[in-house]
Amino acid sequence: MARTTYDELLDAGVHFGHLTRKWDPKMSQYIFMERNGIHIIDLNKTLTKVEEAAAAIKQIVKSGRKVLFVATKKQAKDIVAEYAKNVNMPFITERWLGGMLTNFATVRKSIKKMSNIDKLTKDGTYSNLSKKERLMIQRERIKLETLLGGISDLNRLPAALFLIDVKKEHIAVSEALKLNIPTFAMVDTNSDPSNIDFPIPANDDATKSISLITGIIIKAIEEGLEERKREKDDEAEKEAAAAKAKADAPESVTPDRSANEGGKRSRTKATTAEVAEAAAETGTEPAENE
Repeated sequence: MARTTYDELLDAGVHFGHLTRKWDPKMSQYIFMERNGIHIIDLNKTLTKVEEAAAAIKQIVKSGRKVLFVATKKQAKDIVAEYAKNVNMPFITERWLGGMLTNFATVRKSIKKMSNIDKLTKDGTYSNLSKKERLMIQRERIKLETLLGGISDLNRLPAALFLIDVKKEHIAVSEALKLNIPTFAMVDTNSDPSNIDFPIPANDDATKSISLITGIIIKAIEEGLEERKREKDDEAEKEAAAAKAKADAPESVTPDRSANEGGKRSRTKATTAEVAEAAAETGTEPAENE
């Protein structure tokens, strides 16, 4: 079943591109026509690309990895933040800090600093500080929360990036390229799609368009999370059934030790009798055991 329809894309204004004088020639394969000085995006190709992106991102999430959402433009930040929170995925909706991926260890230190400030407020140490120190710490906490609040639970590099407006987020794209992190992005007619692994040709300025495409990606992520949970439950059930079968299986019967000892004694008596008989035939006395 298709994740969206041609009419839904049309109603959301996904087909509207930028002015013809602002276009990027590398987007020519995704442009359907020109009208009133504006490029019109081919929605048939948008449908194909969004299906490919959704299928790929579903597999990434199914494997238990994270997808980082990046949208710092005004029209997209609130929409993306709300969607990402719903599926518990990290997001950046304020300024992209240089080195957020390539210098991730330093970024993790800043996130740790934010958590340390939270500990101060909980254990009572914060109340013992002077008013000026409390104010400084509070300001720093607000600043860290604004910039890094969306990635506070990100303990390692994300498995993929989903971006709104490739041109605006060019630093994030270049860092992902250096680290070989796959990128998914809404690409408008003024952007270069060649550096994006899964480009989705779409209007990245209209809120309806952003909400529709991001919603499709979020739905694919939800499906991946559900399948992962289902697989885990099935594995747990199989392990429990195997453990129960092992516990219910009858124990192997051990041979009776006394029977073994009796057998040994009878074999010893038989051997002694044979020695005595052989000695009688030869006319010698059997040697006594020491």
